[in-house]
Amino acid sequence: MNSHISLIQQIDALLPQTQCGLCGHRDGCLPYAKSIAEGEEANKCIPGGQPVADELAKLLQRPRLVAEPSVWPIQHDGRPQRMKALIREDECIGCTKCINACPVDAIIGSGKLMHSVLNDLCTGCELCIPPCPVDCIELVEDPLPVPDETQRIAEQDDLRRRYYAHIQREEQRRLHRKGPVVRAEISTEIFAEFSQHVNVVPTIELVETAHLGQPSADAKTTIELAKLRTQIKKLEKQLSVRENPQKRQELMSLQQHLADLQGV
Repeated sequence: MNSHISLIQQIDALLPQTQCGLCGHRDGCLPYAKSIAEGEEANKCIPGGQPVADELAKLLQRPRLVAEPSVWPIQHDGRPQRMKALIREDECIGCTKCINACPVDAIIGSGKLMHSVLNDLCTGCELCIPPCPVDCIELVEDPLPVPDETQRIAEQDDLRRRYYAHIQREEQRRLHRKGPVVRAEISTEIFAEFSQHVNVVPTIELVETAHLGQPSADAKTTIELAKLRTQIKKLEKQLSVRENPQKRQELMSLQQHLADLQGV
């Protein structure tokens, strides 16, 4: 395995997988892990608190830094209080916007029907709150005991798998335009790069047809589409500044390839 990718994987394993974006990387823990490996300070994970900042400093052999403060009180394990989202169901109008915004699919419901939060899956990331048009979502303290180290690792692994499944499904939704994507610009590109080097568990939808550690055909197509769109965006930006016949031809070729993959 490439040493750089291996380091990213080790860093990502220490992050809590809340996918909250409070570190400044709105696309989740993996982009922050990648940025840390490239030199960014490793004390910005607010849900992880001082314990995660210390573990990262030890892994990276860097000086210990004080963790970014949380608005919540500190638990006995040194991490900020675990929070959960709560939907005031009598006020919910069933708009589904919070469902699309949840990075780990912890909200269930349907159009014009009441929504509910799956408390055992909610990470308290707060990403469901801004899209809610009637402001019926609030954060409450997690009533469950603070997990031990074994439970935390299992929880993080499950959240990581759910987030990767979420990324792939949202990507398909964008491609086929099935409803609005509230959490726009999810970084499928970095997911594609990372999944080539590590064992990514297949999405829920593909689990029957894919083998552990090997992306299914649909997953590979999703990855290829993400790469194509990145290349197309880059060329379009270059051509908007200066016309170039060779790059124009390359752009047309990539656009045709994208259309073929999408079945347009």
